[in-house]
Amino acid sequence: MPKMKTNRSAAKRFKLTGSGKIIRRSSGMRHILTKKSAKRKRRLGQDAVVDATCEKAVLRMVPKASMK
Repeated sequence: MPKMKTNRSAAKRFKLTGSGKIIRRSSGMRHILTKKSAKRKRRLGQDAVVDATCEKAVLRMVPKASMK
């Protein structure tokens, strides 16, 4: 059986918390910020938890994260 390879792009985007949740960055903070309200930009700047429906796919891309 070959080694399980980590998807490097996914490894850079996701982080596992101590309680086992997966953290991601919010999208929409790169450009076109003038029309967005300060409240919306503040919220987009914070990390978000990956939805439960996507957790399995993320853990498949980053197999070593699930072994911690």
